[in-house]
Amino acid sequence: MERGSAAAGSGAAPAPAEEGEGCAGLWELPVERCERRPECGRCSRPQKVCLCPFLPIHPLKVSICLYIIQHPAEESRVLRTVPLLAACLPPDKCKILVGRRFSEDRYPELATVCRNPNTLILYPGAEATNLEEVAVMSSSPSVMIIIDGTWSQAKDIFYKNSLFRLPKQVQLKTNISSQYVIRTQPTNTCLSTLECAAVALTIMEKNTIIQETILRPLQALCSFQLQHGAQIHHSKEHLLKNGLYDKPMPKNKRKLRRMELLVNNVKI
Repeated sequence: MERGSAAAGSGAAPAPAEEGEGCAGLWELPVERCERRPECGRCSRPQKVCLCPFLPIHPLKVSICLYIIQHPAEESRVLRTVPLLAACLPPDKCKILVGRRFSEDRYPELATVCRNPNTLILYPGAEATNLEEVAVMSSSPSVMIIIDGTWSQAKDIFYKNSLFRLPKQVQLKTNISSQYVIRTQPTNTCLSTLECAAVALTIMEKNTIIQETILRPLQALCSFQLQHGAQIHHSKEHLLKNGLYDKPMPKNKRKLRRMELLVNNVKI
């Protein structure tokens, strides 16, 4: 305070040489590097909060191979579910591809998979068949593609990549609520990628143990976060219906219409 007052009173600026002398020592100080906490090689969580005790001792035996198409933004999120999913399955049964655009030239293996008549893509819509019906009709092992991202990111990936319109489109007909309560979902029945995979594999493999096993690390993750200060995130649907939505309403008519549909229980 006193130094500032003196400078203001004198009206004299420090000489350039004095500035250089005053800062010279700063350039010689060692740069403190911010190192990331060591991560567990299996669950990709920091070692101090490793979730491996909640993972199956041995990878689950499944006949279906999952291709997870992950939006790049999901790769950098701290609380991701895909690494937990991958840790529950054999490496050759859970393949993760990160990106926004997937052309046949750059991804020939994916293109071959998409052209396979036994491949399914899990994405809801008017043209999608309920997975339960497909499970009854088909007994042969399949490949299933699941898009990992927010709903807007998944929509962008699905509609801007023609490869993803080649497989049979399926959806889950379920009323179960998401257990991923530390992240906001559009509606109460919107599920995380891990939950979608758990339900889908259970239906196709006809084995309820699969769902219980895959959901266990997710439950542990949410429990740990809530115990350490995280808050339960209600869905946007719940907040709107109960007058708890505290963000400005969108000016865009299309987005506003989507919110109206959520309140009126219309599937979007």
